[in-house]
This record gives sequence, C-alpha cells and structure tokens, in this order.
Amino acid sequence: MVERLEAIKKRYEELNNQLLDPNILSDVNKTRELSKEASNLEDTVVCFDKYKQVLDDMEAAKEMLKDDDMAEFAKEELTNLEDKKVDLEKQLEILLIPKDPNDGKNVIVEIRGAAGGDEANIFAGDLYRMYIKYAEKEGWKTEILEEEHSDGGGFSLISFMVKGKNVYSKLKYESGAHRVQRVPVTETQGRIHTSTATVLVMPEAEELDFQLDMSEVRIDITRSSGCGGQGVNTTDSAVRVTHIPTGTIVYCQVGRSQIQNKEMALNTLKTRLYNMKLQEKEEKEGAERRSKIGTGDRSEKIRTYNYPQNRVTDHRIGFTLMQLDRVMEGDIDPIIEALINEDQKRQLEGNN
Repeated sequence: MVERLEAIKKRYEELNNQLLDPNILSDVNKTRELSKEASNLEDTVVCFDKYKQVLDDMEAAKEMLKDDDMAEFAKEELTNLEDKKVDLEKQLEILLIPKDPNDGKNVIVEIRGAAGGDEANIFAGDLYRMYIKYAEKEGWKTEILEEEHSDGGGFSLISFMVKGKNVYSKLKYESGAHRVQRVPVTETQGRIHTSTATVLVMPEAEELDFQLDMSEVRIDITRSSGCGGQGVNTTDSAVRVTHIPTGTIVYCQVGRSQIQNKEMALNTLKTRLYNMKLQEKEEKEGAERRSKIGTGDRSEKIRTYNYPQNRVTDHRIGFTLMQLDRVMEGDIDPIIEALINEDQKRQLEGNN
C-alpha cells in the first residue's frame, strides 16, 4: 500500500509542477485535464502525509520509552498514535479504491411520473422538491431545463441541472424506480395506493468526454407553450434539438431567450448521449455492472416511500429509515451515506 501511495504522491507533485509551466497554462484543455487529475489525488496525498507523520511520531515516542522520566507519557502517546494509525489506514484503503471518473461532475436529473396516473405525477413533484431541498443543504445550485406540468399536480416530466462539488458521487445512486405507498388526495375511500416515479441521474458531459457532431443534429425553433403566467415566453424562443442517428430529442423552453434555450438543449443532448455511451460500456463489462449497487436502469425498483408508516426503505441494501417526513424535506444524507458505505465495503471485499 505504501508503494502505491508513494507513486500517487510523486504523480501529484509532477502535476503541480506541470501546472506552473507557462506552455501548459496557455493550453486551456490541458490545464483543465491536469487540474482535475491533481484534484482527484489531493485527498489521498493529504491523508498519506498525515499517516507518515504519525509513523514518525510513533518512532519518536518509542525513543522516549527509553527515558524513565518520559516512559509513562510515551506509553500513552503510543496508544493514541496507534489508534490514529489504524484510522488513517482505513481512510487510505477507501481512498485507494478506483474512483468513478464521473464522481466530481455536475449532473442532469430527469424525474418522470410512471405507473399511477395523477398520483405518480404528484409524487414526481414531491421527489423533485426533495432533491432541491437536499441540494440547498449541500450548497449546490439547481436550474430547471425542461418541465411538463401535470393537470392533477406535479410533473409528468421535470429535468434539472445540479451544480456543485462532487454532485454525481452522491446522487448517482438515485437512478431507478421510486415507489410511493399512501392515500392519494383524490381517494375518497381512504385506501392506500401504490404509484411510481422514475429518476435518471446523468453526469454532465464535458468537452473532454464527448464531442457532438453538429452535422448530426437538427435544431427547430418553436413557440413556447405552458400553463400561462408571467414567466412564460410568448415569442418563438423554444428550441427542440434532434440527434438524427439515435432519434434522441430534447425540448427546452424554460430559458428567457432562444440562445439560452438552445445552449441548455444542446448541453442536455450531449449529456444524454454521453450517458448512453456509459451504459453501453457498463453493459459490456457485465459482471462488474451487476455487482454494483443498482444498475441505473429506470425500471429497477430501488426504494419505497411508505407514508402511513413514515418509513422509507432502500431495497438494494435492505436499509430502512423511520423518518420519511424528514427525508421528503431533503434529509436524505443517511440513505446516501449507507449506500456509499455499502458500495465501498463491496469494493474492498473485491466483489466489484
């Protein structure tokens, strides 16, 4: 482990030296690439430096044992340092797990009402509100990209960008079918209904990840439509982009101008196509994909939100929390932390 850590530290120092080179700094893409790599290694290097300092301190404490006047203090110090050493070794083991290259990225989240009619769309709106509140707690920024309001409330589709530090590393576990069990507002007999909404979390495609061939894209300008109100454009500013080879269509009308809508639509298209590319790659990897926590498939039932019992259960890891009311207010950290811990555990055990 120490040899691997020394190699990482050496690479980190090389990257920082390269980032001082004027020739490299003049190349924006190269600078971004090297900065990203250095940033990914930084936590590991900082932890390794602390680990080496603890080892040095332990050697110094052992020397102090030879001095009768300092022996008692040295024993106590060694006990404390041993605990720190064990703790840092655990942290380093986790830091050495191969990182998902997309973990540091922003994401585009798409939520759709699925089975259950109006109630499914209302639940899609509830999930959207939950993620917005969670993003606020994390200090992330959100921006709506596409929305289709449902007559009964909520959304048949809501798509939004989440920007911030390591967004994908936390939200990537949210892809799949979310099931709600509750008495709908429209239910007169007080019966509990089961409905579902699907969530898709896609890492934002960056220029280095995916190049879009504009000759394969058709752009149509249309008149905005919506539920009315002061925020709706009445000009021909809505944009629909179509990727001809795959038939993928993105429609955007939430921006204040045609240029803004076009930019958002193209960014969403790139992200969707990049996500398709990632899915194909993971399908080829077969066993590795199956051992992951969730496949990211929209049809995979990942979680149940039971309102009568105030219970939320994540079926992938058998995790249950009797705090649904808090979860729906954006307090989803306990679920996400449980998923991250289980994922790390499986990788450390070599099951991934």
